[in-house]
Amino acid sequence: QVQLVESGGGLVQAGESLTLSCAASGSIFSINFMGWYRQAPGKQRELVASITSGGSTNYADCAKGRFTISRDNAKNTGYLQLNSLKPEDTAVYYCNADLKVSRLRVASNYWGQGTQVTVSS
Repeated sequence: QVQLVESGGGLVQAGESLTLSCAASGSIFSINFMGWYRQAPGKQRELVASITSGGSTNYADCAKGRFTISRDNAKNTGYLQLNSLKPEDTAVYYCNADLKVSRLRVASNYWGQGTQVTVSS
């Protein structure tokens, strides 16, 4: 019933920007954690950025100074702003979240299907 749906990916030139969105649908009590991962061809999936329910953020070294993670609790939606994109940022970007569907239910982890970001030189 609960789903995460990413959007906003596309094809851009180096130096340009994109904004990725992750919308959580269904009955949701709280989102405790939200993170963005990416996986390039032939590489392992890696954590790019994360944000807690309290708004604390963390970034991978490759994202510091260029990417910004945020969340809109009223909309149950997370965002990843990608600035100054480089060809090495090309990957499928995945949304991940720990959330509860009710106050008395244990939190569960969910993955979106991913959105493709391609950066040309």
